[in-house]
Amino acid sequence: MFYQFIGAVTFENGKSEITIPFNIWEVCDTQGTLHIEGQADQKAFACELSPLGKGMYTIPLNGSVSAALQGKTSDIDIRFQITNRKAYIETDSPYSLEKPIRKVDSMKLITQPNDGLCGQTCIAMLAGVTLDDACEIMHCRDWQASMGKMVDTLDYLGLAHEDVIHYTQGKDVTLPKCAILMEKMGRYSHYLVIYDGTYFDPTEGILEEFDKTNLVGYLEITTF
Repeated sequence: MFYQFIGAVTFENGKSEITIPFNIWEVCDTQGTLHIEGQADQKAFACELSPLGKGMYTIPLNGSVSAALQGKTSDIDIRFQITNRKAYIETDSPYSLEKPIRKVDSMKLITQPNDGLCGQTCIAMLAGVTLDDACEIMHCRDWQASMGKMVDTLDYLGLAHEDVIHYTQGKDVTLPKCAILMEKMGRYSHYLVIYDGTYFDPTEGILEEFDKTNLVGYLEITTF
């Protein structure tokens, strides 16, 4: 899974780095020493992330990439993947891309009974199962459904999706037909689903409009 955002390079004391604008622990559901590969304005790099603390990291740039970006400190297209992350669900699945749990060709609203279950509720809506079933498949309780766990669950269920999470950071974008949206709400992210121009919010219900300035990013889901 790739993570894509528009970033900026800071140059200080002979070093250059790019701050990742989201919490790696929360989004990717992984901690520790993290190795990545990616591109900065299509210039390839591979490195180990530098921790800032509490899930925030920077990307240290090597000499050749740093030199190539001299004079362009902002509006840099960043794309990377974590190469040493382990999948959250490692058991064999009865589903596959050829035989998914269902074809995503419609959407039915499911609401969460209490806060902290929005990620599981999104999976339930996409998979066409109950919220209880989604929680059982994901093996996570309230406030534990990261985007990383949701991606692993989509793979387990055979639900096809794009291989990149786009971080829009509040910018106005054209959203795909179907996607999991991440909305910033205080300390945590809130998840909801867009399908065919309608927003299915686990808390608010069906919405015809959504304030994209609150959008952190999205993952496109394949539809039929």
